[in-house]
Amino acid sequence: MGKEFKTLKNINKIHMIGIGGVSMSAIAIILKKAGYIVTGSDKNSGDMINILKENDIPVYIGSHAELVKDADIVVYTSAINQHDPEYVRAKALNIPTFERAKFLGLLLKCYDTPICICGTHGKTTTTSMVASIFIDAGLDPNIQIGGKLKKLGNLNYRISDSEYFIIESCEYVDSFLNFPHHTATILNIDEDHLDYFSGIDEIKASFKKFMLMLPKNGYLIINQDDINSMEVLDEIKDEIKRNNIKVFTFSLSEPSATIYAKNISCNIKGFYSFDVVDPDTLEKHSFYLTVPGIHNVYDALAAITTSYAHGIKISQMRKSLNDFCGANRRFELKKDLGDNILVYDDYAHHPTEVKATLAAAKQKEHNKIIAVFQPHTYSRTKELLNDFSTSFSDADIVVITDIYAAREVDDGSISAKDLVDLLRKNKVNATHISKFEDIAKFIKEKMEPNDLILTVGAGDITHLSDIL
Repeated sequence: MGKEFKTLKNINKIHMIGIGGVSMSAIAIILKKAGYIVTGSDKNSGDMINILKENDIPVYIGSHAELVKDADIVVYTSAINQHDPEYVRAKALNIPTFERAKFLGLLLKCYDTPICICGTHGKTTTTSMVASIFIDAGLDPNIQIGGKLKKLGNLNYRISDSEYFIIESCEYVDSFLNFPHHTATILNIDEDHLDYFSGIDEIKASFKKFMLMLPKNGYLIINQDDINSMEVLDEIKDEIKRNNIKVFTFSLSEPSATIYAKNISCNIKGFYSFDVVDPDTLEKHSFYLTVPGIHNVYDALAAITTSYAHGIKISQMRKSLNDFCGANRRFELKKDLGDNILVYDDYAHHPTEVKATLAAAKQKEHNKIIAVFQPHTYSRTKELLNDFSTSFSDADIVVITDIYAAREVDDGSISAKDLVDLLRKNKVNATHISKFEDIAKFIKEKMEPNDLILTVGAGDITHLSDIL
């Protein structure tokens, strides 16, 4: 028997619609380990469905109204249609229904120390780094990450009896406002998810609410170099002081930060090393990362600061971060095509992320960079089109494939060709190719020894490497 969830009194059977999602599947296994009867459904089969079945959780493909008839509660992903037969039947039977984030919030209330890692960029990597440090320090944390981690057996979750729960927390549709937290780690605040938020002011307001949810004596870890984050902190400084929230900062440029990186250097592999001085002992500790890019130095500093706030010695963190080899789809080496032509895959889907990923690639020894980008959602592509058009300057050849619709419907107002046109105006060697088979053929015609090939985006572009 796992964790006792006092927030789920008199609950025995839980049905989950969209159970195969990254977060939903982890929740399902947590509930199963806690002794609940769990069933679920999803539109498609996949790796997570197989893992659920291995954990004796029945999963049905497709939506079948009769599946909910004897459930005590129904949990559903926000991605489902409100006309979903299972959801409609649950409502008709007056079975309590919970959207995933609200339900996860109920579970988090049962842990003493939820640690929420949030920000527009870097959440998965930072959550993975914090998780690795806590595990190696013997703190036995519960974990939920938005991507698979090798240290967790290529899973995205970990279940234990600890009161620590380290969780990647996303601002989209304000979902992180459902999560009670003892610790909030703010990586950055940038303009994104503009199909929900009206702009940066509304996004900052959401993060402000999130920070103000911290309990008395809670911990706030924040990026001192991020202007938007620090502006929000300044707005709530009186509430932070009144509630005795302890603030820890990290920085690459400001020595006054709690954790400050100095003596930063980069090798030909694009891997960074840096020094950190322990605020307590004033001892210097050297770190070497094996994930490329300066953005990963920020992620590492956030992880160091979060772990330091919870009493882990900086000297204990070095091996965890030096050994950290990245989360799934974060500059992940997918294939060696011979002649040192390497294929990497990255989840970047925001202009800032794309730019950081290509900058990291440029720092690696290479002949030329061929980047294949799959825009993610029509709304993001449309609202951030100009920003995307300036994000590919570090690539020698850029292929833009069709927009991955995800949750949206094409209204005809934006297309991949619009981005290609702007890229060409900015002197980027860009072309639009729809089919993956044609992209693979194009790459094989263009590639030369020592080239670096990058597949970039949050959709199914990750599968392109399978046909290269």
